[in-house]
Amino acid sequence: MPYLFTSESVSEGHPDKVADQISDAILDEYLRQDPTAKVACETLVTTDFALVAGEIKSTAHVEAEPIIREVIRRIGYNKPEYLFNADTCEVLNKLHEQSPDINQGVERATAEEQGAGDQGMMFGYATKETANYMPLALDLSHRLLRELSAIRKAGQEMTYLRPDAKSQVTIRYADDNTPEAIETIVVSTQHDEFAATEAEMLRRIDEDIRTILVPRVKAQLDADTQRLFTADIIYHINPTGKFVIGGPHGDSGLTGRKIIVDTYGGKGAHGGGAFSGKDSSKVDRSAAYAARHIAKNLVAAGVADQVLVQVAYAIGVAKPVGVFVTTYNTTNATAANGDKLTDGQIAEKVQRLFDLRPYAIVQRLGLQNPIFAESAAYGHMGREAGTKTVSLPDGSTKTVETFTWEKLDYVDRIKAEFGL
Repeated sequence: MPYLFTSESVSEGHPDKVADQISDAILDEYLRQDPTAKVACETLVTTDFALVAGEIKSTAHVEAEPIIREVIRRIGYNKPEYLFNADTCEVLNKLHEQSPDINQGVERATAEEQGAGDQGMMFGYATKETANYMPLALDLSHRLLRELSAIRKAGQEMTYLRPDAKSQVTIRYADDNTPEAIETIVVSTQHDEFAATEAEMLRRIDEDIRTILVPRVKAQLDADTQRLFTADIIYHINPTGKFVIGGPHGDSGLTGRKIIVDTYGGKGAHGGGAFSGKDSSKVDRSAAYAARHIAKNLVAAGVADQVLVQVAYAIGVAKPVGVFVTTYNTTNATAANGDKLTDGQIAEKVQRLFDLRPYAIVQRLGLQNPIFAESAAYGHMGREAGTKTVSLPDGSTKTVETFTWEKLDYVDRIKAEFGL
């Protein structure tokens, strides 16, 4: 019997995402000056106010206030009527030195034996249902809001848009777990008070979402996914009515409150740890990226159609206490006798192929570079690996890789290990 699955996304102007972006921008500035910096930066935003707090161990000197204001400005909160304004909001900095009790669990005599920054379990997931190996409902939810942001910043169409927005997509799946159609699209976007009546505003927004936003997103997709956009889609556009008051004035925002948006939209699993504001010694972040890297390369290599990878650590211990893999009975790889490999056998091969000690993850994925601000909105997973140029304190520059956990650089090694 067909079933429905739903995922949501939020825009860069959503209060929680504003907080995430501030935390990661501060992290990046520490890493730009000091690649070995230990950072745990939390942010709170509310009406015309931003607070950063947390623990730092670094040789860098970072002025937080200009970074905070620039992030807010770049997002688009730059008008007094938003009641959260980059130029006028109060900023409070409560960052302080990291506890030596925590740090002693991380640093070791040899870098290779660096301990995990905390205990816990981290998950990575991949599926072949989209070109970027992400769940379709989440991928479409992100695309809707990225395109809505592009329209807002271009300033040519839908000129009433404000930064805060949310989306939600429901996919109808067939019995064989393949997408049949898009069942429902929900978009709630903040907007100016641009018409005489609420009804007139809502009619215009509804029409523009259907005739401007959705066609632009649809045009980005492959033919198979475009066929899911049928005339039967149910739309809910600003279903609660007008949405003029929003952003941090409408609702306070905190770092780390959108962990499902950041990962897989409810597919797979989540260990509970947030990402933004944390340097890579925190396995909440680095091991989750490593698990995504493994899962994506396994699916791309043809080992299975879906893969979930769990890695678990004890604080201060380098080697994981456990590595778990499930393929949801979609395994394609076989043993020498022709039987399909069990999930346990796949996990054993994964541990031979991937060194999952924190130091090895950091080196493999280049996680001491200032590459995290880009990940703080529209998902940490499913993004396109690329490069950026970073200015260094001595005046030189270097080119670093971004979204390294999305690279398909282990496919050939996996195929060789699995005989594919």
